[in-house]
Amino acid sequence: MTGHLPPDIAEALDALLGDDDPVHLALRAQTPHLRVHGRCPCGCGTTYFDLDTAAVQPAPSGPRTVVAAQAPICTENGDSPGEVLAFAQTGHLSWPEVCSWSDDTKVTPALARRALRR
Repeated sequence: MTGHLPPDIAEALDALLGDDDPVHLALRAQTPHLRVHGRCPCGCGTTYFDLDTAAVQPAPSGPRTVVAAQAPICTENGDSPGEVLAFAQTGHLSWPEVCSWSDDTKVTPALARRALRR
């Protein structure tokens, strides 16, 4: 995807935005222009981006903050410990969030990537 993103985030975004939906296509085109602004300190994988919005076309996702893509994280044994979401603000990829359904399970971008590739 891009050398400017950590591999776990780049691969999770690639899997999450992997279909031919027009919003996903436009958001994928933005990824070479992303820079990591910060990460959630809890280790969940939520990553905040800076994006040169003048260098990219906005995705047709609307003028607000929206969940542009989401998918459950499913393990090999069929459990679903959480989900991964990609947020867009005014058509620009803003952050992916990896969240768990309970405090007992730690989900990460690497787990999300493996689950989304199945």
